[in-house]
Amino acid sequence: MAGLYVHIPFCKRRCLYCDFYSTTLLARREEYVRAVVKEIGQRQHEAGEPVRTVYIGGGTPSTLEIELVTALTKAIDSTNIAEYTVEVNPGDVTEEYLRGLKELGVNRLSMGVQSFQDELLQQIGRRHTAAEAIEAVRTAKRAGFENLSIDLMYALPGQTMAQWKADIERALELGVQHLSSYGLIYEEGTAMTQMRERGEIEETDEETENAMYDYLCERLKEAGFRHYEVSNFALPGYEAKHNSSYWDGTPYVGVGAGAHSYIRNVRSWNPDDLEEYIQGIESGTLIRESETLSETDLYNEQVMLGLRTDKGCRLSPSVDRRLTVGKLSKKGLIRVSEEGRVIATQEGLHVLNRVIEELMI
Repeated sequence: MAGLYVHIPFCKRRCLYCDFYSTTLLARREEYVRAVVKEIGQRQHEAGEPVRTVYIGGGTPSTLEIELVTALTKAIDSTNIAEYTVEVNPGDVTEEYLRGLKELGVNRLSMGVQSFQDELLQQIGRRHTAAEAIEAVRTAKRAGFENLSIDLMYALPGQTMAQWKADIERALELGVQHLSSYGLIYEEGTAMTQMRERGEIEETDEETENAMYDYLCERLKEAGFRHYEVSNFALPGYEAKHNSSYWDGTPYVGVGAGAHSYIRNVRSWNPDDLEEYIQGIESGTLIRESETLSETDLYNEQVMLGLRTDKGCRLSPSVDRRLTVGKLSKKGLIRVSEEGRVIATQEGLHVLNRVIEELMI
């Protein structure tokens, strides 16, 4: 079964840390949705398998009026869909809107909370408050959502361990089923990177960041969450089916500006330009770039993606990495399961990119 990703690039304002493709040209939402609906009609069965998961992400999909979301969902063949996720911003959430999503078949929400501390939300440029985030989770429950994921960020400038622990406790108190958590990355060209370079903010030191991550892992394990991917935690049965397709090689089709697809060892992507995308779809001249993965590429991706998960990866017998595996095991960065799968340890997750690089060819 395949996945379908729909990219909605619109944001009321850009977060200071974000480097995903987005635009604040909200006046163009309707014509953009028309283009996406057309692309869905052309491509949703491109993988040659029934679509089992749908993920509408962004950007901020909840900037779309429910009528525009309705147009998108009507274009999607929902016959075999097991998981239907929409990303929402806490500042957009109303019970009426969420009930509208539920009636359209959406059965999972991903909510970009990031923090329950107002000063931290302001610092990273989020447009909602802590109180709005708390109420948004409660509103989602009233609207009937029983599969709710929230995002939390750590290693934010000036963020204390006490604040981080309080954020985790708040998430647990709210009873969410899934939590995605990311350390702040200073991506090239973002406003926060420029602020750091001007000396306006200070990057969190590695020791503190690792301590925050370790506490997150330990506390969520205590609370019954499975740490199934380096940044993702779920109560049993609530692991994200769509996101898991990115890590296990399941084919997926991406529609919308900047969206990526992976089908039969070929990766392709749409241009990350609103005007180019809309005109290309409307005229039938959209140029979609692509690359075919070689055997080496496929092996390296298997290592890179597999090691992000708690299942690890099975190294190809044609690639001799015994010495490297032995060295990394001795350092306590990986372990080898009884089935022969290489799995990153907690210490290994701190330096995961290095571990991956050593096992690649």
